Amino acid sequence: MKKIVYKIVGAISAVAAVAAMNTVQAAGGNFPLDKAPNRVSSEAALQHGAKLFVNYCLNCHGAVSMRYNRLRDIGLTDEQIKQNLLFSGEKVGDMMNVAISPKDAKAWFGAMPPDLSVIARSKGPDYLYTYLRTFYKDDTKATGWNNLAFPSVGMPHVMWELQGVRTAKYVDEKDPHDASKTVHVFKGFEQVTPGKLKPQEFDDAMGDLVAYLQWMGEPAQLDRKRLGVWVLMFLAIFTVLAWGLNKSYWKDIR
Repeated sequence: MKKIVYKIVGAISAVAAVAAMNTVQAAGGNFPLDKAPNRVSSEAALQHGAKLFVNYCLNCHGAVSMRYNRLRDIGLTDEQIKQNLLFSGEKVGDMMNVAISPKDAKAWFGAMPPDLSVIARSKGPDYLYTYLRTFYKDDTKATGWNNLAFPSVGMPHVMWELQGVRTAKYVDEKDPHDASKTVHVFKGFEQVTPGKLKPQEFDDAMGDLVAYLQWMGEPAQLDRKRLGVWVLMFLAIFTVLAWGLNKSYWKDIR
């Protein structure tokens, strides 16, 4: 029995280790991820995130698993959706299709930008939160931008007007593992021009956008969690009743 338990624990540990390794690799190798705020249950955050998504992301990225009218679930009416989120003649019942054509995407970025329907489930909220906040100006890149979480990314900083233009400060230090070598170490950002938002405001906005991407990956997750609480309560009560019935049934036999 102990061997079986050890095997199960070992398998769980291996899966956790692989997941952690994949997260680190997704973050560009070893750049630490910032913890994303948990705002999936906040309608105000989701509505703001939806507005940012439509205005800044939907031009190049699609969300083909989502319809505009599903935004009713986060407190928006059809009229609010029409006035604030539909700009090119789309209807409320339409899918969130990408605005850019595949031909233009190929010419500008080298490939069609990925669909974002389940990006939060694929990459994780912490990665997205870090990625969206760590763009910096890099004239050596084709787009003029680079990213700490995704080095040499092909995507330009579409929200630079909100965050402003920043450059990354690097210094050469001795490799702690090999004194004969030097490593390029990131030491922070330098603000070149200010953005429309203050740093904290921009971080809050990216938190709302990540919350929307999380919700979009599974719009029914809040209902699932609420239902799960009732299911667990039912099972707990049923367990007590079943235990009492079992005790009453066997008391005379024993």
